[in-house]
Amino acid sequence: MQQTRDLLLPVVRLTPDGGQFFFGYYDVPAWSADDQCHLCHKVAFRDRLPVPDDVATLGVIRLDHRAFLPFAETTAWNFQQGSMLQWHPAAPNDEVVFNRRESGRFVGVVRNVHTGQERPLSRPVAAVSPKGDYALSINFSRVFDFRPGYGYAGIPDPFGEQDHPDDDGVFLVDLKTGESRLIISLRDIYEAAPDAVRGQSLVINHITFNTDGSRFVFLSRNNPRRGEGGWKTAIFTADATGRELYLLSRYAMASHYNWRDPKHLLCYCDAVPQTYELYLLSDKSDRSEALDPAFFVRDGHCSYSPDRRWLLYDGYPIDGYRYLYVYDLERRKGVTLGGFRSDPVDIVDIRCDLHPRWNSAGTMISFDSTHEGSRHVYSMDLTPLISRA
Repeated sequence: MQQTRDLLLPVVRLTPDGGQFFFGYYDVPAWSADDQCHLCHKVAFRDRLPVPDDVATLGVIRLDHRAFLPFAETTAWNFQQGSMLQWHPAAPNDEVVFNRRESGRFVGVVRNVHTGQERPLSRPVAAVSPKGDYALSINFSRVFDFRPGYGYAGIPDPFGEQDHPDDDGVFLVDLKTGESRLIISLRDIYEAAPDAVRGQSLVINHITFNTDGSRFVFLSRNNPRRGEGGWKTAIFTADATGRELYLLSRYAMASHYNWRDPKHLLCYCDAVPQTYELYLLSDKSDRSEALDPAFFVRDGHCSYSPDRRWLLYDGYPIDGYRYLYVYDLERRKGVTLGGFRSDPVDIVDIRCDLHPRWNSAGTMISFDSTHEGSRHVYSMDLTPLISRA
């Protein structure tokens, strides 16, 4: 079986030999603002879930010589989203944000990668506002009990026996002071649609600010730990302080999403019941529009280019390959960038999704892959394609 197939453009490996390297999720900034540096994690294995004392080394890849330059370590990480490592929007060439475990707690950290200076945050970070003034935090122990590939091992959930506690939910973190406060409780979320999840435990799985930081979206899911079948997902939005909680999509099927602008969210879901498509949803309304059902036929990680002209997309394995796509939103035409061998895994949460990401200029992308037999971070220059549009 070939490592790659149907490559439209050359692929460059950014990470060196001597470890398992990955960045993490598709919707957080991996590239510095000047596109000279790329963040990544380095770990010692890829064939099992992390346990509490497993260390991930955090580092920067300089694009000019592709050496891994470590700057910190953490034991709060997973294979899907790493440690939520990302460039700080307020200092996007100098500072990063990530999570760690210390003194029996998960916390966030803001660190200058050049000087090593750090300032602590009272809670772990799940999303950062585009202005870099605030972050959102959730209970990563609760997420771990639900999906180990998205939470952190090592600290029991203090609310583990409660279905929708009053003291857990969405927290707002001030990135300057490090202080935090609860702005939406799991009880609030339950009461917004109680009939759909009555008697079931709720968990927040994914949360993201919109493009101007005025609102945020999150996925609420029921945890089927008691044998009640598969989970259902509702999409909620709220303003930046937790007010105006809005049920954008009922408890049904919803997966990966990306904000197009402050008022529109692209999401793979069944906005039309039992019709699974990539839909553009209008916030605080019931309006939805399928993007291109003929092209987007499967669930995938979606992200808009910085100029909103292009949409980057991937998918789950087809005949052993994970495929990468880019879609021209003006011409309504997509192309396949290539397929990358994806060996099957025994534990679903250690899989290596491509999680493709744009650089700051919108000319290059990066992605994670195991097609060479180890986890690595790769890049592809889309300039030849974009310049012809």
